[in-house]
Amino acid sequence: MRRADRLFQIVQLLRRSGQPVTAEAIAVELETSKRSVYRDIAALMGQRVPIRGEAGIGYVLDSGFDMPPLMLTSDEIEAAVLGAQWVAARGDPALARAARDLVAKIAAAVPDRLRPVVLEPSVTSGPDWVDHKIDQLDMAQVRTWIRSGRKLVLDYRDEQDRASVRTVWPFLIGYRETVRLLIAWCETRADFRTFRTDRVVAATFLDDRYPDRPVQLRSRWQAKMDEEKRRYQAQAPEDAAPSLKDGAAKRQ
Repeated sequence: MRRADRLFQIVQLLRRSGQPVTAEAIAVELETSKRSVYRDIAALMGQRVPIRGEAGIGYVLDSGFDMPPLMLTSDEIEAAVLGAQWVAARGDPALARAARDLVAKIAAAVPDRLRPVVLEPSVTSGPDWVDHKIDQLDMAQVRTWIRSGRKLVLDYRDEQDRASVRTVWPFLIGYRETVRLLIAWCETRADFRTFRTDRVVAATFLDDRYPDRPVQLRSRWQAKMDEEKRRYQAQAPEDAAPSLKDGAAKRQ
């Protein structure tokens, strides 16, 4: 790896980490020596990159530091293209269109030498859904409601075709191979619940905001799922861990 590329990767590594990163960890990831890392850190500091820390403790990058937004490596481009392929094939219409637009924008922005990586990728997400379920729910509007922390009323039918009406606090949309899942706090059950979006018969988008922020609900839900996973592993280590629709979130 050229030194200029290594300096860029060090900044990227520090940028994505929320904790101090040691020179040893940087050296392992970049497949270089700690001595080289120390020299590179000193060079970056000399160029006024706002890195704080010291040898043996770790380094952090101060917030607010920015670089040109599309200094991408070929691996980063292929990762973005692969993700965009998956979303284009499996996302709702608005997200699928955005994914195709993203690939076009990346192709227009990267240097000529990297354009074939975008237009002729060596990666693929596989074919479209074989049994694509049709949503009655406007997923673009659901995403807007999640970002603004507003409530939904769902007319829902479960796998036994039993009807119910739920007022929910949506905070996450999950994707499985053939269906989408809306994860929310359900006022009726006073607990987290997962709803298949293709089983939503109708939805009312309320202006009412729920009291928690979406990120707080996601954190609480993740903690509950982690606890479910630990319990499953303790009871039956050979069993698979609960998925988005298993465990505490399974019961409608």
